[in-house]
Amino acid sequence: MSKRPTENEKNLSGLDRKKFQKTISGKQTDLFILKTKNDSELAVTNYGCAILAIMVPDKNGQFANVVLGHDSIDSVVNSPEPFLNTVIGRYGNRICEGKFTLNNKEYNLSVNNGPNALHGGPTGYHTQVWDVVEQTEDSITFSYISPDGEEGFPGTLRIEMTYRLIPAKDTTFFHIQYVAKTDKATPVNLTNHAFFNLAGIDNPSPSIENHTLTIAADHYIPIDNNSIPTGEILSVEGTPMDFRKPHRIGERINDNFQQLIHGAGYDHCYVLNKTEAGNLELAAVCAEEHSGRIMEVYTTEQGVQLYTGNWLSGFAGANGATFPARSGVCFEAQKFPDTPNRPYFPTAILKPKEEYRQTTIYMFHVEGTKIDTRFKRDKKYTFRAKNK
Repeated sequence: MSKRPTENEKNLSGLDRKKFQKTISGKQTDLFILKTKNDSELAVTNYGCAILAIMVPDKNGQFANVVLGHDSIDSVVNSPEPFLNTVIGRYGNRICEGKFTLNNKEYNLSVNNGPNALHGGPTGYHTQVWDVVEQTEDSITFSYISPDGEEGFPGTLRIEMTYRLIPAKDTTFFHIQYVAKTDKATPVNLTNHAFFNLAGIDNPSPSIENHTLTIAADHYIPIDNNSIPTGEILSVEGTPMDFRKPHRIGERINDNFQQLIHGAGYDHCYVLNKTEAGNLELAAVCAEEHSGRIMEVYTTEQGVQLYTGNWLSGFAGANGATFPARSGVCFEAQKFPDTPNRPYFPTAILKPKEEYRQTTIYMFHVEGTKIDTRFKRDKKYTFRAKNK
């Protein structure tokens, strides 16, 4: 049974539920608060399943919001960054010229990024009011039925997605699980477009160029000047794309390197080093020295798009915070971009009687915490954390 916050319920993020209650396309939007026993908190609305706040402590126990969120439904709907912290679909990332061929039929998608289709199109899943299937104190499940032909994609896709906020000793796990089925073969590539700033949002929010980053990837997918894959999969060796050892994000971001010029910074899909396809494994580690906060990213997906907020414009967010360029960093767990046009990339086609599943976990802790994380495949996972 759905459990909604009361009118007077307080939350760490300072959000007002009344500012999120509105009827859009005949459906009601609202604010939902997830809490854990270690006092961490997640705030979300069912419009695009947009994350509004993730409240986690720093090394001194002080809580801050580590995502670039909004504080009203009107701000979410009219955001200069329409994908801010939302679910993305039917296909995350870009499809070249908004076209692909499947089973000898050409499909034409809505184009919303120069000549390309981006993140499911202008009225993709980020603009839909999702139904709330169930809510508990620390989890919420949303559902959406994407009709055949929506934004040009074939097949009716039925999706359930669950956000869970799970505490462990000195650690908080933000767990996202996606499950989808279709009645026709169709490309499916779901992800979340959260913009993180581990220093906490502010006015202005500080640059993420001082965050230290490690990515478990020997290879990446280069792009052309329209941000479409060239078709190659290249080694990161000897390039500013190499994060196999920790580097500050800003250390090489302005280098005279053609890929960074194409992306105006980092906006590239990394090919994760997987021991086995579909395993839930470490993708990235991001740390912010001043706060001591560390975020680890685990996913079952084969790729993660690193985006360094290069096009953020300084617009206003929650509680007077502002978001200038490079004040947020994204780790979008996903299949490779433009896969429907790249038969040599691992397939992104979901067929009838198959089931799409993805698990991605963002784990937050602070310096000096030794984490022993043990994951089992698919829905089964266990974890524990202990101090050094």
